[in-house]
Amino acid sequence: MDLVPKQVFLTKGVGRHKEQLCSFELALRNAGIAKCNLVCVSSIIPPGCRLIQRRAGLRLLKPGQITFVVMARRSCNEARLIASAIGCAMPIHGMHGFLAEHASVGEDCKRTGSYAEQLAATMLSSASGKVKNIKTSSIAQAARCRSGIWTTVVAAAVLLI
Repeated sequence: MDLVPKQVFLTKGVGRHKEQLCSFELALRNAGIAKCNLVCVSSIIPPGCRLIQRRAGLRLLKPGQITFVVMARRSCNEARLIASAIGCAMPIHGMHGFLAEHASVGEDCKRTGSYAEQLAATMLSSASGKVKNIKTSSIAQAARCRSGIWTTVVAAAVLLI
């Protein structure tokens, strides 16, 4: 059985509910991945794995499918700004790439996404020495929490076999 991902896409979501678990479920729904059985994995993008658009990736998912993800998640029920992000660093030629997850309190999407992207690029360069021609990207979700209502933000890289 070949479990090497051929494609990856990035997605994000936010959910709010009086129950923490329900807010997480709503965030997954908002991200489009709640219908899958999610398995969190570590950070490697295989050589030749293509980054595809979110819409195209979501169309490939089936209800109940075992789906591998790298996910960042943050929840709160106090008046705070929370964010989560996935950074992606892929070499242009031949090597494997990296995904990095980051979740924060008090940071906006831009800062959280940039940090996750830098983490992924750092992991790639430290694993392989200096790599020229790196393609980086990120996706981030931020939300303001309200007291007494759980808010969850998720960002995920979905790995498609």
